[in-house]
Amino acid sequence: MYTEIHWSLQSAFPVLSALQLLPLAFMLLVWAQRSEKTAVRMAIAGSLAELLLGVYLYAGFELQQTGMQFAEFSLLFPPFSYHAAVDGVSVLFILLSALLLLIILVYGLTFRHPLEKQELAAILAIESSLMVQFTNVNLLWFLLASALQLLLVGYLLKQRSTSAQTDLALSRYFQFMLVGLLLLTLGIFMLGWNHAHVHEQWEFDLFELAKHEIPVDFRSIVFFLLFYGLAVRIPLFPLHGWFPLVAEHGTVAIAGVLLIGIKVGAFGLVRFVLPLLPEAVMQWQIYIMAFATAGIFYAALLALLQTNLRRLLAFAVVSHTSIMIIGLFSLEHAAFQGSMLLAINYGLAGAGLLFMTGMVYRRTKTLRLDKLGGLFDRLPLIGVTFFIAGLSIVGMPGTPGFDAAHLVLEAAIVRFGALPSIAAALGNVIAAGFLLFAFQKAFLAAADGQSRHADIRPPLPAERLVAAVLVLVLLTTGFYSEPWMELIDASLQPLSALFNHHG
Repeated sequence: MYTEIHWSLQSAFPVLSALQLLPLAFMLLVWAQRSEKTAVRMAIAGSLAELLLGVYLYAGFELQQTGMQFAEFSLLFPPFSYHAAVDGVSVLFILLSALLLLIILVYGLTFRHPLEKQELAAILAIESSLMVQFTNVNLLWFLLASALQLLLVGYLLKQRSTSAQTDLALSRYFQFMLVGLLLLTLGIFMLGWNHAHVHEQWEFDLFELAKHEIPVDFRSIVFFLLFYGLAVRIPLFPLHGWFPLVAEHGTVAIAGVLLIGIKVGAFGLVRFVLPLLPEAVMQWQIYIMAFATAGIFYAALLALLQTNLRRLLAFAVVSHTSIMIIGLFSLEHAAFQGSMLLAINYGLAGAGLLFMTGMVYRRTKTLRLDKLGGLFDRLPLIGVTFFIAGLSIVGMPGTPGFDAAHLVLEAAIVRFGALPSIAAALGNVIAAGFLLFAFQKAFLAAADGQSRHADIRPPLPAERLVAAVLVLVLLTTGFYSEPWMELIDASLQPLSALFNHHG
């Protein structure tokens, strides 16, 4: 199914190991600093270096190669053998993660109370854990890095909460995430047990597991354990209950960007679930599509009922995530491409909405839509960025969501007929309505007494930089999407061929 290429054929050093270890090295440097300002600069420097290393990886990636590249292997001790390799999808997620982590640290410069060393160290450790997940093909490493990431995000939620109901948000977050991790753990260990049952050796390496079919008698069980374990993190209806609470009572931007801006759950489906369990995917495909279609309308209608901007954006994420799942489970090559581009688009656009929302909250101390208004005249850059990010979410021309949404809808028509595509398109129209409604209420509507007299100071230089970078990246990837299409095209061909064979 996959072809491995040793790193020495493509790079002068083990670049994947460097991606995983570099944030940890800068984390130690941050801990060693006595000055908080120096620690912040050190963290930003480390994140910038990580982004440049990701660009180096992209520059050396062979676009026409269908297999995994830059492979690194160390036996260590079974079943914890270290095995890292990337394809175009991995590279795309690495670049997205490195960019968003850098923006988070720059965004932290605008806080009245700067990020402390412990928080900076946690963000760098999260970056390292993300790189482990995107580069390792051993499911145990993926699982351990996932657990570390989710615990550290929980720590940031507690440290940077903006609500008196933090305990409720934290409780619901850990309930859902621990259940998801438990399901994922059970699914992974069932895969390892099946390999041990046949070969008398536990194994969690993707390449080894893919060589053997999963027995029919527990194929569906493993599928649902892995699928639901990852779906909690996407978040997918009806496993999304934690996210509106975290969005409303947790951090305004940081936790949201780390949890839904970087679509680890979607990556896990493409990297592990679809290749290892194609028969189960085909068997349950129609049911997943039905839940995703229901989720589009359920979350979109709930978004229309929200009076809090943070909850509105949370339901917008849930609604649009369902469109991405429709693409993935259409099991067509174009749909795989569209879904991965949608994941990146939602990451960038969702981050843009969350960062701009955070900037608004910092000035008005509220995100109730009936308390906002008239902000565009005083914060035009923030308003324009929010508007462009919203248009990107609904897939308007000139944004990266446009090509991605069309690929998904066209593939859904081929696989299931017009009904799912019509449903997804109608859901998208509703999404456009509630996002434009939010923009109108927050930025264009007449201001009430509270927001009119709020301390509306102009954007800080760091805030201008965050907004400008997000707008530039969204518009550039929207008008010039060919490089990203080329990056993932060849890498997704083995997956497409696998389902063409089973179909």
